[in-house]
Amino acid sequence: MFDVILRIYALTVKELLAVLKEPRSRYSIFIPPILQCLIYGYVATYDLTDVPYAVFDRDRSQASHDLLAQLDGSGIFRRVANLENMPEVRSYIDRQEALLIVLIDTEFERQLMQGRSVDVQVIADGRNSNTAGIALGYIATSVETFNHNWRVKQGQSNVPVRPVVRAWYNPNLETRWSMIPSLLGTFTMMQTLLLTAMSIAREREQGTFDQLLVTPFRPAEIIIGKAIPAVLIGVIQGASVLLIAQFWFHIPFAGSYVVLFVALTIYLLAAVGMGLFVSSLAATMQQAMLFSFVVMMPFILLSGLTTPIRSMPEPIQYLTLINPLRYAIDIARRVYLEGAGFELLMPDILPLVAIAAVSLSVSSWLFRHRIE
Repeated sequence: MFDVILRIYALTVKELLAVLKEPRSRYSIFIPPILQCLIYGYVATYDLTDVPYAVFDRDRSQASHDLLAQLDGSGIFRRVANLENMPEVRSYIDRQEALLIVLIDTEFERQLMQGRSVDVQVIADGRNSNTAGIALGYIATSVETFNHNWRVKQGQSNVPVRPVVRAWYNPNLETRWSMIPSLLGTFTMMQTLLLTAMSIAREREQGTFDQLLVTPFRPAEIIIGKAIPAVLIGVIQGASVLLIAQFWFHIPFAGSYVVLFVALTIYLLAAVGMGLFVSSLAATMQQAMLFSFVVMMPFILLSGLTTPIRSMPEPIQYLTLINPLRYAIDIARRVYLEGAGFELLMPDILPLVAIAAVSLSVSSWLFRHRIE
């Protein structure tokens, strides 16, 4: 047993040296995750802080002025034009000079004074449906605030009920609070899958694979020796993303580091199994790299990172069940933001254990088959 551990240790050290001895490899492992984490934190956000809009105010009353003042004073909307006719509405939308056009009818204030409901038309540029939907949500909030203030100001008794919204785990509904913890799984999978996929292919391309086969190493020991370095590097990358999230973006960590890294290790084993599967099929490092990207892109798209899995077609939702990144993102968000423990994470951990067991077993069988 000691000889087995010693051989695995020697192969692990050899793999780490092969990856870390070259400066370009070191940079590609540690620098890109840090840069990408910063870019995602600042750029990949659904929060709108500058919404250009134009106004076609036919009423030009005190009431319409108050409504527009509510928008202008929100800190989100920026008025770019006061329109004079309808053709200008189409022009501003077509040229993308305004995301929203607010149209106020001539009877706006008079109908409000009579206690009647009034329609305010808002035309949105739907070419980016997500941005338009968020902007319309901000409009609805501003209009609701205007309604309340108007009724209080006019002394009307039918003050509408106003909902008081409280968001758990992300009080300010900042996108980066959801995005950055998710990168713990995304970045570690990208690097771990790529490193593992290229490990055996590198041996074949450099002509050292046959030398490895004549050593006392057994196929299972080779698989383990190839897997451990990738898992260690993945854990280090996950720790770097965690540090950036806490000390750069100041996202409070609510969970347990032990729970997070145990779950991350199980997830990395599943990713390593898939990387070894790709590596067993590829004959060259170029093939391994191409196969890795072919595998990673569907995993990322079907992970729930940018679009909710519930919004996908039902057959695609079933397909995501074999995607380890789906469970990793859910674990990272729940541990980081909710403080979830092992008992709440079992629906995510158990599928990862199954995926890791199947992928590592198939990779080991395929590796022995290719040797024979």
